[in-house]
Amino acid sequence: MMNITFPDGAVRQYEQGSTALDIAKKISEGLARKILAAEVNGEVWDLSRPIKNDSSIKFLTWDDEKAKSTFWHSSAHLMAEAVEDAFPGVKFWVGPPIEKGFYYDIDLGDNVISESDLEKLEKKMNELSKQNNSFVRKEISKADAVKYFEEKGDEYKLDLLQGLEDGSITFYTQGNFTDLCRGPHIPSTGLIKGIKLTSIAGAYWKGDEKNKMLTRIYGVTFPNQKELDEYLVFLEEAKKRDHRKLGKELELFTFSEKVGAGLPLWLPKGAMLRERLQNFLQKAQIESGYLPVITPHIGSKSLYVTSGHYEKYGKDSFQPIKTPVEGEEFFLKPMNCPHHCEIYKASPRSYKDLPLRLAEFGTVYRYEQSGELHGLTRVRGFTQDDAHLFCMPNQVKDEFKKVIDLVLYVFNSLGFTDYTAQISLRDQNDKSKYIGSDTNWEIAEKSIIEASEEKGLKTVIEFGEAAFYGPKLDFMVRDAIGRKWQLGTIQVDYNLPERFDLTYIGEDNAKHRPVMIHRAPFGSMERFIAVLTEHCAGKFPMWLVPVQVKILPISDKFLSYAQNVLSKLKNNDIRAEIDDRSEKIGKKIRDTELSKVPLMLIIGEKEVNDKKVSVRRQGKGDEGVKDVQEVIAMIQDEVKHKKIAETTA
Repeated sequence: MMNITFPDGAVRQYEQGSTALDIAKKISEGLARKILAAEVNGEVWDLSRPIKNDSSIKFLTWDDEKAKSTFWHSSAHLMAEAVEDAFPGVKFWVGPPIEKGFYYDIDLGDNVISESDLEKLEKKMNELSKQNNSFVRKEISKADAVKYFEEKGDEYKLDLLQGLEDGSITFYTQGNFTDLCRGPHIPSTGLIKGIKLTSIAGAYWKGDEKNKMLTRIYGVTFPNQKELDEYLVFLEEAKKRDHRKLGKELELFTFSEKVGAGLPLWLPKGAMLRERLQNFLQKAQIESGYLPVITPHIGSKSLYVTSGHYEKYGKDSFQPIKTPVEGEEFFLKPMNCPHHCEIYKASPRSYKDLPLRLAEFGTVYRYEQSGELHGLTRVRGFTQDDAHLFCMPNQVKDEFKKVIDLVLYVFNSLGFTDYTAQISLRDQNDKSKYIGSDTNWEIAEKSIIEASEEKGLKTVIEFGEAAFYGPKLDFMVRDAIGRKWQLGTIQVDYNLPERFDLTYIGEDNAKHRPVMIHRAPFGSMERFIAVLTEHCAGKFPMWLVPVQVKILPISDKFLSYAQNVLSKLKNNDIRAEIDDRSEKIGKKIRDTELSKVPLMLIIGEKEVNDKKVSVRRQGKGDEGVKDVQEVIAMIQDEVKHKKIAETTA
């Protein structure tokens, strides 16, 4: 017999070799039907895998993220079986689960697949699902695995096998498909019911542009058709909110092949929106004791060697910038922090100077693979709302609390109200991979936990997720349609102060090493604006929107009064425009609705005679006739109180 410990601490005995499914059935047949996988001693297992020793167990249902990953990984295998049936002789690279669904990278040989083929593959997947074939795990020797894929002629799986050793290799088979895979998988294909293949893309083998281009097929599946239907509605809503689509329609930004992929060009309306966001945070930072600094876009190679960024980003950086001096090399900066360390070091520092908070909206550059570029969310040049705080160990907690206040101020001002703070700590079982003393780590970890508690944050703690140089706090935000984004981060760093030999003179007149805190509420201006655009469906709040008011005269004879209204608005710093086109008022209203301008002021003969304007709210319709000063006061109130626009599309 063996002892099995459940999440509530209860311990029960079962026969040695029992599977998680056996144990679930003895508890409840209903439970056994619901579970997809099990977590055994912290590792996700197949339900059919025998448990041979005393263990802890947690049953995973569709509501668990780890169960969804297992379900979607199994779905990738089902899709691969369908692809192999349709295109015999294809070869497979990897097919992982992703945040919502799965993909598989495939070498189709001479075959060509199009969007129209996806429906045929879906039909085949449904046929295979109904066969209810079990996912069968088999441990196999490396020699036998190599022989299998040599006979199959699959160089991609042979490449994967190079890094594996005997005792760690498993095959999974369902129906007529066998794959090299460490698992785990759901019990059988019959659990996969709602099936949708969503798109096709190209993907270089191993992500290297020098390698062959493979075909990547994306899909998503659910345990029933109803959930799939709901998800497809969600996808349609997401398409409407796509920041690339809205960015073009609202004239915020563009890209140019001549300028280069991944290098956004900000159009006037986008530049003004971005500038207002920057001014908003700069004002809050100055009030919080930050000091502005500016650093160059390039730096000497030696700077990044000292910081360690050359080793980390060297291959992902743009080629060195050569100068007329032999052997001299500069790089486009991948991070702002090394420059800020040099600013700290420019003057002798005392404990009386700390905490020192240096802030910069600094543009950095990283050479992302072209296949990974995506609108503003993945670019090669981006501006971080970067700040680096230099403090004493006993100041870390207070600084964390102040940064949390700033992050939450940003979120609340922009309508992000659903967020969780992830506290990333050391792996308690292997502290050797982290730098810095145990004492400093304990102070920092305790400070982050206590600061989060005192601020009432909803938190999750993840052990082993800390950076090697210090613990961190990441804010995971859900947008208006439920997607999760990582926005805002606070990180403790013992590494750079050590590398740059940063010191301060303490009260004891001796030299001490400061603690460095990195923080960026936006993360990057580009990515934040992309997420914000999709969150509010392009309906930016009144204080931020590029154009606050559109004045719509019914005909040219009312233009003079419209100009008078425009002057009054502009004299009160309200961003307004006149639509003076020779179009019918209905078309002007429709076009203004599409451009997401919050307010329309319609002017006809009655409005001119009464010295008033008819007010329409974007998405809501008529708000009645108002005096211009009344409209001005209403806008100023919305701006002052940072009122949030509705986030429906």
